Amino acid sequence: MKKLLVIFLFALSSASYGQGRTQQANDSLLYIQLTGIVITDSLYRVPFTRVGDINTRRGTLADFYGYFALVVHPGDTVQFSCLGYKRKSYVVPDTTTAKSISLVQLMTEDTILMDPVDVYPWPSREQFANAFVNMDIPDDDLRRAQKRLSPQEMAFVGALLTADGSSSYSAYRVQQQQEFYTRGQSPVNNLLNPAAWSDFIKGIGTGRYQLSH
Repeated sequence: MKKLLVIFLFALSSASYGQGRTQQANDSLLYIQLTGIVITDSLYRVPFTRVGDINTRRGTLADFYGYFALVVHPGDTVQFSCLGYKRKSYVVPDTTTAKSISLVQLMTEDTILMDPVDVYPWPSREQFANAFVNMDIPDDDLRRAQKRLSPQEMAFVGALLTADGSSSYSAYRVQQQQEFYTRGQSPVNNLLNPAAWSDFIKGIGTGRYQLSH
């Protein structure tokens, strides 16, 4: 009789243990598609939030718009973390039988205080003044370009350049106006014009005119 009782209890415990293992295996095989969006209290989206499952150690990153998708199991704990925000956790209900869960995760801003850092490029003001006075400024491309932009250089280069369409048209309009002004009379002779001679003499030293040897 005692042997039969022991055998019955052993069979009952084995059946209960096997049923528990079967239920646990079924729960572990239940996959849930967890999707959602990460936002702040002010309804601003939090991009690139780290979404990790603590139980399975799987994770993902939210995209630029705060959307994420992760496969979880019932009872798993999902943690949300992002620089500048406090960590938040979400526990998947262990009694759910749903295949997908949509979640809106709110994040709270976290203020990080750091000790101030004073950066000094030189140990003392005297050393800085000495280095500043004795600074060797290289004659780089910018300095050479500034030299080339002097009035004398610009006048010399302008004398070598040929006229474009706009300049040619302006010169033609001036010539046409002079012809209209002197129509029916002798043209103006600049050889007897003191202002023209003054302008010519001033332009000799500026490179306005090309000299032919």
